[in-house]
Parts: sequence; structure tokens; C-alpha cells
Amino acid sequence: MELRGFDEGITLDRFLLDTLRDHPGSSGDFVQLVQAIALAGKLISARVNRAGLAGLLGATGEVNVQGEFVQKLDRYADDTFIRALEHGGHTAMIVSEEAEDPVIVGPPWHSGRYVVTVDPLDGSSNIDCNATIGTIFGIFRRKSEEGTPAVLGDVLRTGRDLVAAGTIVYGSGTMLVLGTDAGVHGFTLDPSVGEFFLSHPHIRTPSARTYSCNEAYSDAWQAGLRSWLSDCKGSGWSSRYIGSLVADFHRNLLKGGLFVYPATAKASAGKLRLLYEAFPLAFLAEKAGGSATDGRAPILDRIPNSLHERVPLVIGSADAVAELTARMAADLPFGGPR
Repeated sequence: MELRGFDEGITLDRFLLDTLRDHPGSSGDFVQLVQAIALAGKLISARVNRAGLAGLLGATGEVNVQGEFVQKLDRYADDTFIRALEHGGHTAMIVSEEAEDPVIVGPPWHSGRYVVTVDPLDGSSNIDCNATIGTIFGIFRRKSEEGTPAVLGDVLRTGRDLVAAGTIVYGSGTMLVLGTDAGVHGFTLDPSVGEFFLSHPHIRTPSARTYSCNEAYSDAWQAGLRSWLSDCKGSGWSSRYIGSLVADFHRNLLKGGLFVYPATAKASAGKLRLLYEAFPLAFLAEKAGGSATDGRAPILDRIPNSLHERVPLVIGSADAVAELTARMAADLPFGGPR
């Protein structure tokens, strides 16, 4: 689909249907799947905007599989995505940050051809202070036969197998970013009409001397990373850190820069989840001309061994990622000399 710039008349639905016409053999299931994700995003956006009035601030008292306190909006967002995805006939399995086990779509609904991984509400610890939060999702085409129960092999696979990924950012406005092999495009929700409109066609990540990381943990980082940070401070780099993964990534996707969430001596496997955080964001980064690694190799080349596997993440402008990854890959283990 050829896009010549901003056009207020291009809704997400129109964009998807025009794209479908470019693939005459398509069944339309992918379009319906993305429409279901967009619907969930609209519902969550409405609740986020009135959470303080609707009694949705604060925790539920539960602890999820990650060992994190579940916020009321976490629970609402997770339930909303499951309801939106399970009955459409396009989804076979849903892997969520909030659930230890995957949701296997079965009777009374059709087990479709896609598997969705989702962090329903990333940055939920920021809800009560009205900071930017968001949704992260990835889409795989299942390996097993459509119409049969999905299996773990449909999702425990290389990130190169993703067919699409995206984010929904709930900030000053609500924006859905969708990445496919055709590129990365952003759609902003107009709440007055309840539609996502194309606002950011053909997103490309520029080069920028900006880093985003939690420097409070830097004493626990490996030596090469600490020396790189020190060099940045002495060479004109800027620091921009929101403290919400989806928000920090979104800013760098549009403006350029580098987001770093490395391993530490105590968490050598990293903290971010591979399937529903690092994989989708790495997919978007690469499709927008950026890059993403685990500090050694491309994130998308990894194959997860479990649903909630954790990973370090270096992501953003391609030149900055390449420079930092080279320094980290040649570095000594944690605690070595600068």
C-alpha cells in the first residue's frame, strides 16, 4: 500500500483492508486479529483515562507469575485482551505476562491460525502517578494445524518467525504502532469518533545521541557498559528516561537513541521478558531501521526455552546499538576493571 504522508481519512480499518487487497490470497484473519487488538486498546484507553474516577487505581492484592503486585488495571487489561482475541476464530493461543500458563483457544470457539503474545499493561507501577503506560504484543503464525489445540512449539520459537508486532501507548494521546514486513506505521486514536487514524506513516528510527537507562543500577553492570556510560557523559550525549519500557522505547523509536536494560551480577539472565516484551520491540526496531541485541547477539535470533524467559535488552538506533554491543561483547564479566 502506497502512503504519501499524513491523511486524516486513513483509519486503521481502511489501512488494513487496503493492505489486504495487496495480498489477494489472504483470508482476512490477520485483519480481524489486528482489529480485535485495536478494540482492546480502545477499551483499555478509556479505562486508563478515567481510572481514578472508576475505582481502578491501586493493587488487587494478588501477585502474578513474575512476582509483581497486580494492579487493578493489569487485571482489567488482561481480561480485555483475552475476551477480544479468543472468540474471533483467528487466534489459537494467547501468552500473557499476567498468567503462568497460556490461554489455549478451544470450544466453543475456533482455534485459529495465529498465536498472540502480550504484555497487556506495561509500566503498570506508573498508573497511580499518571505516567505513560502501554501494551506490547507480538503475532506468530502457528506451526500446528489450524482447528486443533495449539501447542507450546507454536510460540517457543525464534523471533524471526514473528509476522507482526506492535505497541499501544496510553499517554497524552493513545497511539497504536503496528509493524509488519511492509514497515512500521503509527495510528493515533481520536476519542471523539472512536477510531485510530494514520498519523505516523513509514516510521524510521534516526540516529541520535540519547540514552535511556536506570543509572541507579550502574554499579552492578559489567565494566564495558559502565565505561560506555561514562564516555557518553563526557561527549555530549543526552539522557531521557521515563521508567516505563513501552514509553522509553516509543520515544526512541520516533526520535532516535538507545534504551538499555542490561543484566546485572544478581540478575545475569536479565529482567525483561523475551516473548512478549523483547521480541515484539526488537521486531519493531528492526523494521524501522533500528536494531536490538541482548548485549551479545540479535534478540530476534534467540529461541526461548520457557514462556516467561528473561533477557537483557539493548535497543534503538542501529549505529548506537552496534557500538555498545561491540563493547559489551568484548568485555570482562561483571565486576571487572573499567
